[in-house]
Amino acid sequence: MTTEPNAVAREAVHEQVLDGFGTVQLLPLDPEADLDVVHAWVSEERASFWGMNGMTRQQVAGIYAHMATLDTHHAFLAVKDGEPVALLRTYEPEADRVGECYAVEPGDMGVHVLLAPPGSAGPRAGWTSALLTVFASYVLTGLHRQRIVVDPDERNEKAIARFLRQGFEAGPVVVLPEVDLPDVYLPEKRAQLAFLTLRAASGN
Repeated sequence: MTTEPNAVAREAVHEQVLDGFGTVQLLPLDPEADLDVVHAWVSEERASFWGMNGMTRQQVAGIYAHMATLDTHHAFLAVKDGEPVALLRTYEPEADRVGECYAVEPGDMGVHVLLAPPGSAGPRAGWTSALLTVFASYVLTGLHRQRIVVDPDERNEKAIARFLRQGFEAGPVVVLPEVDLPDVYLPEKRAQLAFLTLRAASGN
């Protein structure tokens, strides 16, 4: 399944060519056009930490349609050579529950990352690192931010290990408070914060 027709219709906010990997574009997520891909990904058991398991297509579309109305939260579909490979969400920490759990600094930006499931060939070596490199480049260079914050579930050891291998520095374990609003519900969550600074991402 590809999104090549949609890729043509939407202008990428970021495009990066990685030697030996390919061309990655970040496209603004279309809640309707990308629904088949996104709903399939968030419905898998491995994505349970995203809190969307069991949601209907309409519920998932509604969440991202609401997000599209916000100035502080944004969603993007990452495509590699036209093939969907990841979902990226960015947000202003001070406008998110994570902002209640650590001292937000000027230039901070939060991100959530969900990678596409492995294909029939199984996991592909180097894909996670390559995609995280693209996402970090977009946020730190493209958006001129100084630091990225991530808040994976404390139990999600694989995600935490990925971020640390990528150069993120572990922060505190915090309890993200419950969010119960008409447009979104998020249960309380114990999260492992981790941070990547512009300097660390640049290898300085």
